[in-house]
Amino acid sequence: MSKKITAAEQPASFEDAMAELEKLVAQMEAGELPLEASVAAYRRGSELVRFCTAQLDKVESQVKVLEGEMLKPFNAEPPAEGGE
Repeated sequence: MSKKITAAEQPASFEDAMAELEKLVAQMEAGELPLEASVAAYRRGSELVRFCTAQLDKVESQVKVLEGEMLKPFNAEPPAEGGE
């Protein structure tokens, strides 16, 4: 049985979840945590990843509705203006 994130453990926002996840990863990579704390941090990180994925899925669904189910490719470069 998978453990759900309770309301008290659930981050307030996507940004909060990402900040907490980055902090956990930095601590684990630095070797700052003892074994038991590392396991708990990994478990919490997994919960945060699931939360972030769910948030991104919701936003993607909203964008699809707004775009009429016709998502357009993102062009990272602005169109060239005039010559040269």
